[in-house]
Parts: sequence; structure tokens; C-alpha cells
Amino acid sequence: MGIFSAIIGAPLAPLKGTVWVAEQVRDEAEKRHYDPGAIRRQLEEVSEAKESGAISKDEADELERDLVARLLESTRRRNSKER
Repeated sequence: MGIFSAIIGAPLAPLKGTVWVAEQVRDEAEKRHYDPGAIRRQLEEVSEAKESGAISKDEADELERDLVARLLESTRRRNSKER
């Protein structure tokens, strides 16, 4: 059975490698997107931009809402991994 599966599976090896690389890239992107430290820094940047007048209060409110949602999702993901 082992040789048979090796013969049949050999043509799929490049595809399996490509899928593995894509999964690694996705995992790293998600880790960075939901990094609590990065989200907090972005919240600080939004606050500074609002205070300096670079963005309007409405724009800042929308950005802050999105960032807080990401932070909450980050916490939810971290808690679900711990269980």
C-alpha cells in the first residue's frame, strides 16, 4: 500500500507544497492583523491624527470602531485557543 500511495501521491507533491506555503502566509497575515500590540499602536495613531486635525472625528470614530472590533476578535481567538 505504501508504494502505491507514493506513486499516486507523487504528482500531487508540488500542489501540497503550494498549499502548505499558502497556509503559512495566511497564518502569519492573521497573526499580524490580530496582534493586540499593533492594534493598540494603530488606535494611538488614530487618536493623534484626530487631535492634530489630520482626520475628522467621524473618520476617527469609524477607524476606532474597526480597530476595537479587531481587538475583541483577537481576544476571542486567543481565548478559544487556550481552551
